[in-house]
Amino acid sequence: MRWPPWLAAWLAWACGAGAGRLAPLCASRGLCRPPLGLNASHPEPGHCPRQRGAADLCAWPLSSESLLDPFPIDVIQENYVRNVKNCIFSVVYPIPFKSRVRLVAVSKDVLENILDLDISVKGTSDFLQFVSGGKVILGSVPLAHRYGGHQFGSWAGQLGDGRAHLIGVYTNRHGERWELQLKGSGKTPYSRSGDGRAVLRSSVREFLCSEAMHYLGIPTSRAASLVVSDDDVWRDQFYNGNIKKERGAIVLRLATSWFRIGSLEILAHSGELDLQRRLLDFIIQQHFPSIAMNDSNRYLEFFSTVVSETANLIALWMSVGFAHGVCNTDNFSLLSITIDYGPFGFMDSYDPNFVPNTSDDERRYKIGNQANVGLFNLSKLLQALKPLLDPRQKQLASQILEGYGERYYIRFIELFKTKLGLLGENEDDNYLIAFLLKLMEDTKADFTMTFRQLSEITEDQLKELHIPEGSTCDRKNGSHPCAVWSHSQTTAVVAFMATPSPLL
Repeated sequence: MRWPPWLAAWLAWACGAGAGRLAPLCASRGLCRPPLGLNASHPEPGHCPRQRGAADLCAWPLSSESLLDPFPIDVIQENYVRNVKNCIFSVVYPIPFKSRVRLVAVSKDVLENILDLDISVKGTSDFLQFVSGGKVILGSVPLAHRYGGHQFGSWAGQLGDGRAHLIGVYTNRHGERWELQLKGSGKTPYSRSGDGRAVLRSSVREFLCSEAMHYLGIPTSRAASLVVSDDDVWRDQFYNGNIKKERGAIVLRLATSWFRIGSLEILAHSGELDLQRRLLDFIIQQHFPSIAMNDSNRYLEFFSTVVSETANLIALWMSVGFAHGVCNTDNFSLLSITIDYGPFGFMDSYDPNFVPNTSDDERRYKIGNQANVGLFNLSKLLQALKPLLDPRQKQLASQILEGYGERYYIRFIELFKTKLGLLGENEDDNYLIAFLLKLMEDTKADFTMTFRQLSEITEDQLKELHIPEGSTCDRKNGSHPCAVWSHSQTTAVVAFMATPSPLL
């Protein structure tokens, strides 16, 4: 029998767990889990079924096999910062906090509807140990992902999960596959000069924003839980040399996949083309079911889908005034979901030059430049794919990339027409949207509340093109987004909105 290459590392860890090392959760109670080699998505009779409302983590199957079996792993088992080669993951275990740990928040929706757990599980000691990196589910193998990336326009070399551990894959009762990751759980071989920790301030922001983005209908990672410790973590919040003590925290976050553009870039830059092909085939097979694996143009189809979905994602960001803040290629998902919430921000007053990241001195990632940055990142993805494409496919891929701008513009217009309630097609619609945004910029109108206030104009007022002075969207008391608009400006916007157009 041939043992998988990662098993030695797991056995070495498990055998040493009693000597003061990180212990497996529920080991003494015999965790119910699929045996080695079993596809976790299709358990055999007698093994753990996916059921709703599990209140005990010992009856909750979590596995890393689907990520370990297809790829070679880092041959070095020790956890120290180094340049890693010829692998996708390093096996590395979370480093528990030294002080008391408290549960700050959980997402009931994530626990119950994604992870099939009963909300009562949050009150158990096992849950607190699990989500804080104190213990792992027996059989799951925590991993740190190796990737590279272009940061602020320049190739940064090896980056990777410097403070995150992918602690397993769960397939729920709906057949959805989710990858669970702890953020802030300690150093890895990819930590560079970092301490492997996250602080409460940034962790609260990630928890809240990822959940908010989900409920705004924008593809995103999710947050399951947030814990805080009394461990001291030192941070220069505003990058001005003023270092302050903060408390360490960990977020348990989920995504359908954590692979990003940088996952392929590092392999292309290192000349590991066979491994790059294996990873790309794995991603396509797992996450792009419409692409046939025996199609010789599958990489081209993959690129076309990523281009289209990236244009859609950034248009969605723009429709809610969201600025990611750090749109590096290592933060751009290959599945076109929003990941890696750092110095993000939502616009208050409409300003295309809005920059939430205080370290972005050149304003590269200002909100009005996100579509252009998306194009740059996709060009780097194409550069990474080119060694796997023949001359004809390279030419077609370049043509696909050239169509990105049009795809983005079409989606952007669709979204803003929806926000304004414009039906059908009218040649003046695009002008109206541009006119409105320019008016909002000139008057520093609140981005979100402007659309809310416009929605309060009545049907009769629209029909008559009559907006009474002093109405909701024409008040001058300064408390409304339209307060700085003149009565004539407000009427002009409404007149455009009321222009007849064919119904859908």
